Amino acid sequence: MTSAAPFPAALLARARSIRLLGLDVDGVLTDGRLLFLDSGEGGKSFHVRDGQGLRLLLDAGIQVAVITGRRSRATEHRMRELGITELHQGIAEKGSVWSDVQHRLGCPPEVCAYMGDDLPDLPCLHSAVLPACPADAVADVQAAAAFVSRSGGGLGAVRELCDLILQARC
Repeated sequence: MTSAAPFPAALLARARSIRLLGLDVDGVLTDGRLLFLDSGEGGKSFHVRDGQGLRLLLDAGIQVAVITGRRSRATEHRMRELGITELHQGIAEKGSVWSDVQHRLGCPPEVCAYMGDDLPDLPCLHSAVLPACPADAVADVQAAAAFVSRSGGGLGAVRELCDLILQARC
């Protein structure tokens, strides 16, 4: 765990029961910029601290699901490297996939957290006891979030959420 300042008691209470974390990719695990090489291949930049936070969650027995609107081999490689097998790419309607993941893994909204940054993430945020977003999420998403990180997407926002969930378990 990190040496971050303690989180408010009400936020820790929401985080205490988390057994499943859902995440978007672009704007959450990345800074949202899209890199296209001359070959047409796309690239993404992931923050190592976010990865470490996700490994800590997985090691603590918390499941992680990634639901993203884009398809990317870079995302596939990064999730495999982290040991995240619940990866759903090319998803236009995230809410129905999130609901399916929750049902299949036996995790009702009361034990779920979700971090998203834009309008397609709202159905997932509304189906989680701990809706969260990076500091640079759009206004509607920030309004729906119980936790807004200090960091922007791809810059440690996911690590902050992981730290919150882990601190709540202590």
